[in-house]
Amino acid sequence: MTGRLDGKVAIITGAGCVGPGWGNGRAACIRFAEEGAKIFAVDLRADAMDETLARTRDAGGEAEPHLCDVTDGAAVEAMVAACIARFGKVDILVNNVGGSVRGGAAELPEEDWDRQMAFNLKSVYLTCRSVLPQMAAQRSGAIVNTASTSGLRWTGAAQVAYASAKAAVIQFGRVTAVEYAPRGVRVNTVVPGQLHTPMVEARLARQRAGGDVDALLAQRLARIPLGWMGDGRDTANAALFLASDEARFVTGTEIVVDGGMSVRCD
Repeated sequence: MTGRLDGKVAIITGAGCVGPGWGNGRAACIRFAEEGAKIFAVDLRADAMDETLARTRDAGGEAEPHLCDVTDGAAVEAMVAACIARFGKVDILVNNVGGSVRGGAAELPEEDWDRQMAFNLKSVYLTCRSVLPQMAAQRSGAIVNTASTSGLRWTGAAQVAYASAKAAVIQFGRVTAVEYAPRGVRVNTVVPGQLHTPMVEARLARQRAGGDVDALLAQRLARIPLGWMGDGRDTANAALFLASDEARFVTGTEIVVDGGMSVRCD
């Protein structure tokens, strides 16, 4: 099936990537463009979006970049206004900004807790706050937030702020879905597990395996019943379904994309 998002305008935050490969935001931009959406690609850094924009356009898509700190309310309001000025509307919002910091409740510095809450949770609140009036006015819209299996269960590392924020993203989506359902807006959440995205090499290996990428990949792979690791394309395909009219009767729920990891009992 093609053209699943024909005529739609999609804001995708975290559209950049920390390295080559399939990050969640990059994959979402490309997949949504392949299905006919116009992409308003949002990131904090212009250079992080270069490959995303090039590959999105190579896929035949129209992509407009915008730099924004999505933890800044005024900047987010300006970003949404810029999208509407460019494309006339917002049909889809994909919240993809996030990242973890290691540390349990007793040792995590307070400033890291605050930064994690802003990065992973406040960013979702601010973008939704800014797009919901537009979507409600047109009586249609789809919001897809990105959480993590760390918000569901222990996933191998003490990262209490990240886990707490991602659990909150899931409940934020449920509450907002019920409130806005009568106004034609659907809100759902993709819950990725331990995927092999560029973040593994760029950040996580240093945090958790002393820089040994192979060791970290082996640890993560051992937790996955399917026996192989997905990547950002798997997150993007789940988000694509939730954003499309195929999911017209789906709101207030989650799709877990983790190869069965979160339902293991060992």
